[in-house]
Amino acid sequence: MPVAVSYPGVYIQEVSSGVRTITGVATSIAAFVDFFAAGPLGPSNAVRILSFADFERQFGGLDTRSEASYAIQQFFLNGGNEAYVIRATSSTHPAVAAAITLNDHANAPVLTITAASPGPMGTSVPSPGAWGNLLRVDVDFGTTKPDTFFNLTVTQYQPTPSGQLQQVNTETFRNLVLDGSQPNDAVSIINHGSQLVTVALAGAANRRPAQTGTVSSAIQNGAIPALTGGNTMTVALSGHPAFATPLTLPATIPTTLPLLAGALQSALQAVDLSLAKATVTVVGSASSRAWLQFKPGTQDPNHPGMLNAPDFLSFADGTGTPATALGLTGAANANVQQYALGEAHPAKFEGSAVVGTDGGNPGTNVPPIDAAGLIGDANAKTGMNALLDVDLFNILCIPATMNLGDTDAAQVATDATSLCTTRRAMYLLDVPQQAATRDTVPAIMHWLDANAGLRSKNAAVYFPRLDIADPLSGFRLRKVAPGGTVAGLWARIDGARGVWKAPAGTDATLTGVQQLEYKLTDPENGVLNPIAINCLRTFPIYGPVCWGARTLNGADQIADEYKYIPVRRLALFIEESLYRGTQWVVFEPNDTPLWAQIRLNVGAFMQTLFRQGAFQGSTPQDAYFVLCDATTNPQASINLGIVNIVVGFAPLKPAEFVIITIKQIAGQIAT
Repeated sequence: MPVAVSYPGVYIQEVSSGVRTITGVATSIAAFVDFFAAGPLGPSNAVRILSFADFERQFGGLDTRSEASYAIQQFFLNGGNEAYVIRATSSTHPAVAAAITLNDHANAPVLTITAASPGPMGTSVPSPGAWGNLLRVDVDFGTTKPDTFFNLTVTQYQPTPSGQLQQVNTETFRNLVLDGSQPNDAVSIINHGSQLVTVALAGAANRRPAQTGTVSSAIQNGAIPALTGGNTMTVALSGHPAFATPLTLPATIPTTLPLLAGALQSALQAVDLSLAKATVTVVGSASSRAWLQFKPGTQDPNHPGMLNAPDFLSFADGTGTPATALGLTGAANANVQQYALGEAHPAKFEGSAVVGTDGGNPGTNVPPIDAAGLIGDANAKTGMNALLDVDLFNILCIPATMNLGDTDAAQVATDATSLCTTRRAMYLLDVPQQAATRDTVPAIMHWLDANAGLRSKNAAVYFPRLDIADPLSGFRLRKVAPGGTVAGLWARIDGARGVWKAPAGTDATLTGVQQLEYKLTDPENGVLNPIAINCLRTFPIYGPVCWGARTLNGADQIADEYKYIPVRRLALFIEESLYRGTQWVVFEPNDTPLWAQIRLNVGAFMQTLFRQGAFQGSTPQDAYFVLCDATTNPQASINLGIVNIVVGFAPLKPAEFVIITIKQIAGQIAT
């Protein structure tokens, strides 16, 4: 706008240059769809991860039933740095989330706790799966208001490769109430702060669940109960009716609560080997109000190394009245040592429970996923359709197709290819192996002939499968689909050379691969390459490498302009970058100044790619063009509100065949 002048002097006016920088989008964001042991499950559940450690934290890590868990490991090993993970489940036998209802001391339901995973906006969402059965919950009243508040601790255990269980995560929420009108409402705080569980009221508000463990009566201001040294009380362990043994108090009673707890713990552990891991702790503040909490710490025979959650200790007076003095004889004082999700014991202060399951066919070797689960529902945005809510992805991998029948795998591949075409991405098709093993040249050729309808410029297939070391089976070799490894390779080449460089050759080594399922010869490679099956080869010195870069439309007979993967991926990169970088054009005045701005901005973007070596040609005129003027925008288009921008580029095509001509130099003939 013109400057409104009112006084003699100098006026400064800023004028827009019309330059709107177009930034190239990412080219190697992968997406993986499969069964996983944990993680969010439901609509729009794509989770962004930046490392394999992220995957382990949110989805449980490697699982022998999940092909994608190994593919994701290979993706990051080979150079990948960003991916979306979508957890799917069987359409006929869906997974179930572990849950338990906690009761109060009157045995009335109070709070339902369900296994969960991090959800959107800092919330938690239910997370089905057997993993939830290894969540444990502790409740105590050692709060700032011991008569009304409670603390809740959630602990996650996970099996080690040796079969032992180890604690991997813990969360503690303090000074809670069950009152939605209060800032310390347990439902609100836990559901927005926990990454392991969600909670819901199971009855009336303003109550609280019973404490876990066997607790003493409340001890005021650290006052030691009136105990006599050397007196005894009988301790019994639940589930062991024959176990009832005298516990002898120390000859000299300690003078502080922590010391008393330590002395009682030593005496308890000396009673019997079954209580060798028993604990006695002070819950609360010794300066105001506290309790002594007893836990047996026995070993669960079904879970080696794990505390047996429903066990508890009960006490009775022996010589003298030490159990009465400590307040251990009340019916409300003894409770399970931990609440276990999926495991209810109504004899104590637990209500109903739901056992967490992974879905599928329990007791079989069939993975708990099927074609319908992988595809999901477009309206509900489940399965691969959860990617509809993802801003950008470039590579789609569904390794579970390796374990499907041919018909099911073809349907998954058809839907995946359609999704990738719509979203300007590439699909790495992993060949199904259930009906027949396709790790030989005739077998893979026969499969592709029978599934010619899967050919697409937005898809690629690699042969053969790979053998990698499996840490879950003593590092024995495991056959895996190549998709995840190749996706990581694409990411590595993109970062080092650019999306226009073919992800193949002697620098396209396959990290983490011990061997290939089939060792190809040059003539066999020569049979597969012309029909667009990309070969993985093993060469001396280099080891396993990728030795092909064709799309599934890259068969010689098809003669498609997008025969090569780098050409197709470069086109998709330019399309997506220009689509996002020209959004500002919408609703601008459609005339010569706008067209000039478009040519300036799009031309600057293409010139940057030219300088980086993305195009063929020695000059910009040979490499690309940008047209947006009166010739591309006649008045009829202007009247319809349309701006036509024509962008062309000369792609670099890989040197797939290197021909060296050698001739002898003949000696000159004397004339």
